Amino acid sequence: MTLPYDPMSRPDKAQLRRMLQAERQSLTDRLERAEQLQGVLRVWLTQREDVTIGAYWAIKGEFDPLPSLHRWTEGAGHGTGEGPPRRIGLPVMNRQTKQLRFHQWYPGCPMEEDAYDIPKPKGTDLVMPTLLLVPCVGFGPKGLRLGYGGGFYDRTLAALEPRPFTVGIGYRHGYIDWLEGEPHDIPLDAMLTEDGVAWSRED
Repeated sequence: MTLPYDPMSRPDKAQLRRMLQAERQSLTDRLERAEQLQGVLRVWLTQREDVTIGAYWAIKGEFDPLPSLHRWTEGAGHGTGEGPPRRIGLPVMNRQTKQLRFHQWYPGCPMEEDAYDIPKPKGTDLVMPTLLLVPCVGFGPKGLRLGYGGGFYDRTLAALEPRPFTVGIGYRHGYIDWLEGEPHDIPLDAMLTEDGVAWSRED
């Protein structure tokens, strides 16, 4: 996204979130970008050995990772007895701690809306992801993420032990080269866009 370099004229984070969400929802080629990112995610997952992945329900023009993840669950060893079944978890917020738990999702599983009107699994098993896909409104250098401002992922990651490997998912328009972190921010371990791997601490 092309934004002013002059620090005095930069939008604050609340303004930046609104600008990036509006831009994402107005992308005329968003479907093409999404298809490219589906391919990037599928290829990237072939390098991982995880069997439980935490994901999210896409809102506000976000990339939807669930089609690729459903294909991933049908990969090597699935249903053959050759390895543990692969599972997908979607977030369920704990109202008291404001942290996220992950409950198993599969196509057709019972769903209900949470306090933010976002669908969540209803009555499915609790899962502990070793890999967590994190939606990004925007992102910056070295794993910096701009979320929606609720702090749910930072609180969750600070409490999880062991901490899962975190990979941000978003379109390249959301890259902000001057984005700065705050003390409570936990950098991502990797970032994927429709162009491929934008950042990885393993590189």
